[in-house]
Amino acid sequence: MNALAEAFEKLPGIGKGVYAPADFEAVRKIVHQTAGIVLVPGKAMLVYSRLAPLVRNTGCGTFAAYVKRIEADDSERRRAICALTTNHTFFFREDHHFDHLGTEVRPGLLKRASAGEQVRIWSAGCSSGEETWSIIMTMLGSDRAAAARLGGLDFLLLATDIADHALETAEAARYRVDSLNAVPSELRRAWMRERDGHATIADEARALVRFKSLNLLGDWPMARPFDVIFCRNVMIYFDQPTKDRLVHRFAQQLAPGGHLYIGHSERVTGPAAQMLTAVGPTIYRKVAA
Repeated sequence: MNALAEAFEKLPGIGKGVYAPADFEAVRKIVHQTAGIVLVPGKAMLVYSRLAPLVRNTGCGTFAAYVKRIEADDSERRRAICALTTNHTFFFREDHHFDHLGTEVRPGLLKRASAGEQVRIWSAGCSSGEETWSIIMTMLGSDRAAAARLGGLDFLLLATDIADHALETAEAARYRVDSLNAVPSELRRAWMRERDGHATIADEARALVRFKSLNLLGDWPMARPFDVIFCRNVMIYFDQPTKDRLVHRFAQQLAPGGHLYIGHSERVTGPAAQMLTAVGPTIYRKVAA
């Protein structure tokens, strides 16, 4: 018995004919081709639990019928991909990245912005927004007057994700107070408005961010380079060839001297290794032209 057959043997109480190994294989192929996500046999139950509501709501009845639906319907395929994405994150995750951004990168970027130059940051795979707002608070610092100055300059953070529900949470910028423990107290006081057990990011900070839906495996509409790119704990769901291609694209999208921050278990390999040099744990700088 192979791994997938063994995984299906362990699935509890699923009606005969509703969900079969062939359905999982078809979903796995579609998800990999569309979004680069690798679904191992052990994810068979996850696929069932997340797609079963969509199977019911579309009136398909079986996963086999739903597979045909997502093969033919771009909108439904997008809903399925969104349902299968994992959106686990928290404020100031891997805090050494924000220490580096604040002490090593921020001064130069603020100087350039003050001189009238364009400064762009990209939070790629922003999920529910905690990373995005951690970046913005780090760039602003604890001085509220800085937001007014930065808001008048050519500074912008682009935050993208493939999952619409995650983007909605990120753009709403409202979080439970008990999720803020990692936020430095001075930044929390400056940029968060707390009420009734929730905190909302201040308007001055929100004005510096644009949220967009984007599949990292698809076309990128951004014409200009970025000074900083964060893409952390996204590539863990991809196979190695996909990781190599994506990191190479990030390297190409960075301005000379720009910085790439990736997840703690991720590495720069493939063609990008010739373009990026490590300057800290999972922190890379693009070699100047």
